[in-house]
Amino acid sequence: MSRLSLITKQKAQRAKRTRKVTVGTTERPRLSVSISNQHVTAQIIDDSSSKTLAYASSVGKKLDKQTMTDKATNIGEEIAKKAKQAKITKVVFDRGSKKYHGRIKALAESAREAGLEF
Repeated sequence: MSRLSLITKQKAQRAKRTRKVTVGTTERPRLSVSISNQHVTAQIIDDSSSKTLAYASSVGKKLDKQTMTDKATNIGEEIAKKAKQAKITKVVFDRGSKKYHGRIKALAESAREAGLEF
């Protein structure tokens, strides 16, 4: 097994382990966060009906001069505003395969400050 395929497999296993515990319902949908090398994406998902209720991403925005942590903070605020518009106040936080540290933590704290509960 090559090194890259091993890393991909381990990342998928970590994400599966996290998502085994965090399930989004109609009352408390799941806030799923994805961070790549250049962009930050967050979406609120109702797993019972398999629908995305709110979505925010740094793709196509004028955030090129900012650091990734600043982008994560902006997306956290934006997803909280869109959740309020969709009348969502409580969510379950899904960090995927990442640690709750750095950019993930910045997004979560800015979403909390903007009014989301998790």
